[in-house]
Amino acid sequence: MEPDLSGFNIDAPRWDQSTFLGRVKHFFNITDPRTVLVPERELDWAKMMVEKSRMGVVPPGTQVEQLLYAKKLYDSAFHPDTGEKMNVIGRMSFQVPGGMIITGFMLQFYRTMPAIIFWQWVNQSFNALVNYTNRNAASPTSVRELIQGISVKDKNHNELGHSRRAAAIGITQVVISRITMAAPGMILLPIVMERLEKLPFMQKVKVLHAPLQVMLCGCFLIFMVPVACGLFPQICELPVSYLEQELQDTIKAKYGELVPSVYFNKGL
Repeated sequence: MEPDLSGFNIDAPRWDQSTFLGRVKHFFNITDPRTVLVPERELDWAKMMVEKSRMGVVPPGTQVEQLLYAKKLYDSAFHPDTGEKMNVIGRMSFQVPGGMIITGFMLQFYRTMPAIIFWQWVNQSFNALVNYTNRNAASPTSVRELIQGISVKDKNHNELGHSRRAAAIGITQVVISRITMAAPGMILLPIVMERLEKLPFMQKVKVLHAPLQVMLCGCFLIFMVPVACGLFPQICELPVSYLEQELQDTIKAKYGELVPSVYFNKGL
């Protein structure tokens, strides 16, 4: 007997996104570093399944588990605004392998100025790529968001205008999340390594110090990436009364009191 998928909404969150725990579970799912290794054809299959599910024409015999897995791959690899496949290195699912390598080497090679400059350049280049990949698609860069504002919509996804205040909130939340993501590894890891390196057996295997540091960094990031991403909802809700007066007037003139809040994708 085939499962009844008539009431299945593939875009409905599996976990309550209004709670911190629900958001953490969501991001544990879509930042799974194993999805980086999924071949392109499987990602294309996932996109096809998500699109067919949205249209209500899933292939006969499709199971709910297959749709949930397709949505996991889709959310991990495709931009939420445009539906375009994201650069592998810029995906949040690449934060663990990418971050553990870069942070590990930054903490290991800090004794010479050229090494510090090189790894800082690598780190900032990686961060810039991640920022660009996970941006709000309507605003290519954070600077433009602050100047021109970020696109805000109603609950039915109708664009209402652009808000600089919404952009400032979104950028602030992203910065806080990124600091939270990196801080434990950058602060606690050196302390842990300093104590480990004093142990007699560790002094005999100095060649393993760097690999161990990279591995420990990965352990921090596996937990901190979803925790940091889950600090704030990805789709932010903002009362119309908080927007710029001109935008408030435009919304009220067109919709009256029917639109009490606006929504926007703050990015990751």
